[in-house]
Amino acid sequence: MRRRFLLLAAGALAVAALVPASTPAERARATAKPTVIVRSSQFGPILFDGANRALYAFTRDPRATSACYGACAAAWPPYLVRGQLRAGTGTTRSLLGTTRRRDGSRQLTYAGRPLYSYVHDPVGRVLCQNVSEFGGLWLVVRANGKLVR
Repeated sequence: MRRRFLLLAAGALAVAALVPASTPAERARATAKPTVIVRSSQFGPILFDGANRALYAFTRDPRATSACYGACAAAWPPYLVRGQLRAGTGTTRSLLGTTRRRDGSRQLTYAGRPLYSYVHDPVGRVLCQNVSEFGGLWLVVRANGKLVR
């Protein structure tokens, strides 16, 4: 029995020696999704998050500041981010930024506009383009940062 255990342990060590070592940061980078990507939609190419949810801007937001809290944020969740921002396919890294929300969290901005998703949008779909709600319009965003009207 002890001999069998030693053989199994030696085999596991041999396999482990063949697998390249990686740090937690290297593993996170390898599996991290882009912060934003550009995908086709019924409104042309627009921004989506790394999980394929359409991203919107709110015309009531002053530049680089969110005006959407409470019931507004429940319906239009702000796109909160942690760590390094990653520009995905079709996006421009220099247009990515963040703004601090009242609770201290960081909300992603693109071309200076805070970004949101819509709580009832299915993955990959846009249901609420050009909707007037909470005192402003909700508009999807093009790769150059311009809003789709």
